[in-house]
Amino acid sequence: MEKGMISLDQWSETSQAYFLSHFHADHTKGLSSKWNKGLIYCSPITAKLFPVKFPGFRVSLIRVLEVGSLHSIPLVSPSTGSQTIIQVTTIDAHHCPGAVMYLFRGEFGCVLFTGDFRWERTSERALMGKSMLLNALGGEKVDFLHLDNTYCNPSYSFPRREVIARQIVKIIASHPEHDVIIAINTLGKEDLLLHIASALNTKIWVWPERLQIMHVLGFFDVFTTNTSLTRIRAVPFYSFSVDTLEGLNTIRPTIGIMPSGLPWVVRPDSGNDPSRSSSLLVSYDISNCNTKGNHLQSEELSCVRKFHKYIYTLPYSDHSCFNEILEFVKLVQPLNIKGIVSSSSCCIDPRYHFRDLHGQDECNEPSIKKFQQQSEKFQQETLNTSPEKFVTKSSKGSHKIHTQLRTERSLRRKSGYLGLLMSRVSILRRRKRGVKILEVDIVD
Repeated sequence: MEKGMISLDQWSETSQAYFLSHFHADHTKGLSSKWNKGLIYCSPITAKLFPVKFPGFRVSLIRVLEVGSLHSIPLVSPSTGSQTIIQVTTIDAHHCPGAVMYLFRGEFGCVLFTGDFRWERTSERALMGKSMLLNALGGEKVDFLHLDNTYCNPSYSFPRREVIARQIVKIIASHPEHDVIIAINTLGKEDLLLHIASALNTKIWVWPERLQIMHVLGFFDVFTTNTSLTRIRAVPFYSFSVDTLEGLNTIRPTIGIMPSGLPWVVRPDSGNDPSRSSSLLVSYDISNCNTKGNHLQSEELSCVRKFHKYIYTLPYSDHSCFNEILEFVKLVQPLNIKGIVSSSSCCIDPRYHFRDLHGQDECNEPSIKKFQQQSEKFQQETLNTSPEKFVTKSSKGSHKIHTQLRTERSLRRKSGYLGLLMSRVSILRRRKRGVKILEVDIVD
């Protein structure tokens, strides 16, 4: 597809048509209430959220694409100046409310952009999405796949979300005298909160902006901003910390739950008592979440980890884990593939893991060789990296979480994962300047 025709979750470039996959903050950087560059195409739910996310936004610039329907959009070829028609089909991504994939077809071939997605093997919505996608493809191959590669590494293997939801209910029920705070984003995890409310027959407190979003989504009776009506509160990530939990426990007994694919692992600043630490380190541990092939050994296996006397983390993820990504790539059999996640701290190249599952384009082999060379270089560099403190900061600018770099031994182990490559720029930044997380919504 020629440059300048369409933009996907990119708002700095000049294009003829813009497509928004979903409303998480890391997909809307550069989009604001003052937007005037052109038309924005999105799902019906995402369109409804615009007035909440961007008050005063010109709704005349929004074009709604019904999920599962084929739409034709006339554009102009930048190279020839002649009119061309692109066909686009939206597919349910089952990530957060309104999240969709985009399947484009035209003179350029067939391009699939997943955005963020979670297609669990036994999910009815995922099965419907797969059927919808295959029908839209009509037997054609995907020429280029832009893939959600957030957890594109064999070390990531998550249980189904409904399994984790049941475990969270058990944790809450086992603390009948405690208040409970649950860390969530400004959008997403609604199914989890509804499951908790139904299982425990209770309302759930949310902050005012979140309540407004819940009402837009059609949930009027479950959520409240009145703290006297419930002991369970869903709070934004930036307000969830060890310090917060310890402060709340001076008032009344309180536990915290973080449902995420990337839990915050507590590490002590000094001494051997993690319960006194106010340091959190982003990582993931699957020691209690082992799988065999693509099947869980037990529906009720324990993936609960208690990293602080007040905090539980569970791998409830709205992104596909490695086996789910693998099945997806096998389903669409793309000729070319590229990850949509490319942060300053890691680069997970899906072409390394799936090079035998798609056609070889002229860029793949050199890219893989370069990837392997960079991984070896990274391993040598990190062997001499000493533990140092760095600071992560939320987009709100109001909450700092102090952490420590892993020890030399831990770094050596991490660098062995060929699918996870930290750039030298990132290492230097961590050592000299610290790490800044621009948006909290990227945590799932």
